[in-house]
Amino acid sequence: MERVLGVGGYFLRAQDPERLRAWYRDALGIEDGDDGLWPAAAGPLVFATFEAGTDYLGSPDQRTMLNLRVADLDAMLAQLRSLGAEVDAGTQELDGVGRFGWVRDPEGNRVELWQPA
Repeated sequence: MERVLGVGGYFLRAQDPERLRAWYRDALGIEDGDDGLWPAAAGPLVFATFEAGTDYLGSPDQRTMLNLRVADLDAMLAQLRSLGAEVDAGTQELDGVGRFGWVRDPEGNRVELWQPA
């Protein structure tokens, strides 16, 4: 059986694509160049499905959620708050998995930030 090798991209619809791209660059450090290629660090990737009625992914209109690995969750959340981003007040910790926090991008998409254990 053939298998995929990994995630090759994540694509977002946007009312203002350039503004959204700039936010991901300036707020989260995703440097993607003119061709859209971002040299992401190697590491674990979670693929999970959720019940249709879950609120975990954000608003019911949001069908997927981007999860980004970070080295220091507290520092990243502080950086996002200093930039005026809408950051959830709480974080979550799962033993052996790591810590999680959430932010909404300028288009209202909920993004999960994960500091692996």
